[in-house]
Amino acid sequence: MKMEISVLSLLFWIFFHSLIKGSISDVIQMPRFVGPMENVTVVSNREGILSCVVENLGSYKVAFLRVSTQTILTIGSHVISRSHRIGLSHTESRAWNLHIRHAKQSDAGYYMCQVNTDPMLSQLGYLQVVVPPDILDYPTSTDMVVREGTNVSLICAATGFPQPTVSWQREDKQKIPYGEDLVETIEGSVFNISKVNRLHMGAYLCIASNGVAPKVSRRILIIVHFPPMIWVQQQLIGVAEGDDVILECQSEAYPKSINYWVKHNGDIIVSLDGSPIDSYNGEKYEPVLLDNAYKVTMRLTIRGIQPPDYGSYACLSKNSLGSTDGQIKIYQILPLVSSTVAAKPTTLPSSSSSATNPEKASAKKNGTAHSTKTKSQSTKTSRRESDHNNAMKPQSTTAVQIQNPDGDSSSRHLEASLFIVLSFCSISIANQANIQKIFSISNILFTR
Repeated sequence: MKMEISVLSLLFWIFFHSLIKGSISDVIQMPRFVGPMENVTVVSNREGILSCVVENLGSYKVAFLRVSTQTILTIGSHVISRSHRIGLSHTESRAWNLHIRHAKQSDAGYYMCQVNTDPMLSQLGYLQVVVPPDILDYPTSTDMVVREGTNVSLICAATGFPQPTVSWQREDKQKIPYGEDLVETIEGSVFNISKVNRLHMGAYLCIASNGVAPKVSRRILIIVHFPPMIWVQQQLIGVAEGDDVILECQSEAYPKSINYWVKHNGDIIVSLDGSPIDSYNGEKYEPVLLDNAYKVTMRLTIRGIQPPDYGSYACLSKNSLGSTDGQIKIYQILPLVSSTVAAKPTTLPSSSSSATNPEKASAKKNGTAHSTKTKSQSTKTSRRESDHNNAMKPQSTTAVQIQNPDGDSSSRHLEASLFIVLSFCSISIANQANIQKIFSISNILFTR
């Protein structure tokens, strides 16, 4: 019986003790943080907000401190800092927010949210302030004028947080000669060019970026000075009289050159401004200048070439660093004209007259001279053969007279040879009788 009473007393004591303890804990609850204080990244000149969420705050106070300087910024609902950029907001004594307006890079660092319990409750949050890239006026390079062959260094000084990376590229998107290669971009804040040349001339962009918008760039112009140079692709041109011709020279120079043409006798064909001078007809000479940066194409059209126009022409280019010229020579060529040549009709004795004229054959047998009638008959026969030969010749041929003023044997041989050649050209080879007749006539010419 006593044992049962002891067990009941123990159970009652346990129940009573737990009841009292639960009631006390319900009445007195200590503050606690709901979650960690998150880190914040903000762009400079914008507002950064650090939040601290506390439960069961009761009569306790929340304060914000700058860890690096141990500076109290706020306590409870009051702002202690004298900076007008520091602010505070809260909702139902639960979420407490520290506002840093127009944040600067110097504001970056750790901040503490603290509750004045015993022991003290606290948590840390980091404010990161990023700064967009910027390019400093100094020591960044400016536009420069250099002589060809010198060394050049371009500098681009960029600031920002994180530290920006710098790259170079041409404004016209063309590739950059770099050593023995052609590249699109050059990395680094310093761009060194060894022995700069005219291909380096142009505008370059220094571009700085660090992942914070926006990217920034600076334009730097490189001007390369060099004396004129001239290339002539066609130095010798043949032109027929009366035709037109175009002369062309390629020139490179900077500063820009003065370009003009000079004739072989020293006369300036084109004035310094590129227009024909008064002593020449504007329709005779037509100059054209095609300008592209430091490159110039010089063209001169000469219309209706005449004998005085043949000879040498010079294209000249001058600037403050020097001058040069290119030579082009125009020579005369004969036009090609196709024509058919035939011999002038010639009346010759007929080789077959003795066989066809009975009277002439009888007179020859008796040893008597030809009668007047026989000569007349022979002349008529020769004329008929000549007319027959003329009828066989093409009508579109050009007649060439064979002259023999001295009557010497060499001229007669030449006459006979030309007669054979021209007759073969005008008589069908298939006509065997005509061929025999040609050789008969040629024999007479050779024995005259």
